Amino acid sequence: MLVFEAKLEGTKEQYERIDEAIRTARFVRNSCIRYWMDNKGIGKYELSAYCAVLAQEFPFAGKLNSQARQASAERAWSAITRFYDNCKKVKPGKKGFPRFKRLRTHGSVEYKTTGWKLSEDRRAITFSDGFEAGSFKLWGTRDLHFYQLKQIKRVRVVRRADGYYVQFCLDVERIQKREPTGKTIGLDVGLTHFYTDSNGQTVDNPRHLRKSEKSLKRLQRRLSHTEKGSKNRAKARNRLSRKHLKVSRQRKDFAVKLARCVVQSNDLVAYEDLMVRNMVKNSKLSKSISDAAWSNFRSWLEYFGKVFGVVTVAVPPHYTSANCSNCREVVKKSLSQRTHRCPHCGHVQDRDWNAAINILELGLRTVGHTGTLNVSGDIDLCIGQETPQCKSSRGKRKPRK
Repeated sequence: MLVFEAKLEGTKEQYERIDEAIRTARFVRNSCIRYWMDNKGIGKYELSAYCAVLAQEFPFAGKLNSQARQASAERAWSAITRFYDNCKKVKPGKKGFPRFKRLRTHGSVEYKTTGWKLSEDRRAITFSDGFEAGSFKLWGTRDLHFYQLKQIKRVRVVRRADGYYVQFCLDVERIQKREPTGKTIGLDVGLTHFYTDSNGQTVDNPRHLRKSEKSLKRLQRRLSHTEKGSKNRAKARNRLSRKHLKVSRQRKDFAVKLARCVVQSNDLVAYEDLMVRNMVKNSKLSKSISDAAWSNFRSWLEYFGKVFGVVTVAVPPHYTSANCSNCREVVKKSLSQRTHRCPHCGHVQDRDWNAAINILELGLRTVGHTGTLNVSGDIDLCIGQETPQCKSSRGKRKPRK
């Protein structure tokens, strides 16, 4: 599934009608959650049928496209199923009980196969539901001429602080071929450096949030000095939202480019299976850990690993920093000690470099054990020999005696 995004250009009246559609979609989702709370035991199909009841009872809900109402009900059901899954897995802490969506700066409405129409040149889109938003010009770098209209399964209109965007969800499998390099790498993420690999090379931590804190604090002070409900407060809130949006885009751009470069340059990438959710509970390091966005970087590593057919292995992080990469003896050290000094063999090395070597060794040693590790990609490329991509990476089951 591919998602292409373009910005919508229209008039102020058209944007107001899009806002009405977004508010209606949020109303349908909240109504479905309330209906589920009042009638325990109902399922997905009952929520879809309830959308027709809402359209008859509320005239503004009837203006929204029928498939868009069903998509809002599906969002409500996804929140309900996530709550059920967390309860079954006995997840510690809060289980994520479905909550009502409130009015925010951002929002979205999702259409399926009706309620929208692309122009012949694929440079404009027209929304034809009851709100009659009209035609919008598309601004983007993606060319939709390479894909057929039947491949577009969803069209999502998203409102952000800097404008309105449309997302096209295409039913296309993305696979790209690459020449095997015969290289393997282990990554140890950190705060001093974003990561240190098993070759001793480091990548600086960009610290996007830290660099923008001064301007964010200034915009936050201006927002707090405005009167609630005034137009000046809305303008100040929009300026603050735009700055936060820029920081998040910088963080994503850095993660995407770095992950793609790492995957294309190696046949196997090993990294730590960190529980970032637990690590951010540290009150002194939570902001720095969140600013580094290790989970985002890992997600893009796994995605590009599937696209290019590269093995990405998540290994347990236990004792990766304590073990000596030369003699395998355990050398305990504090977080402030940045140099690894082994008293058993006398090996001296940077702490993160030593950990990256241990991570790579764990990845190479247990690359095929999918029961204990998180492995994506084809493991046939990790040994430097290319085999057909259609072959399964798992061995055949031995016959019983």
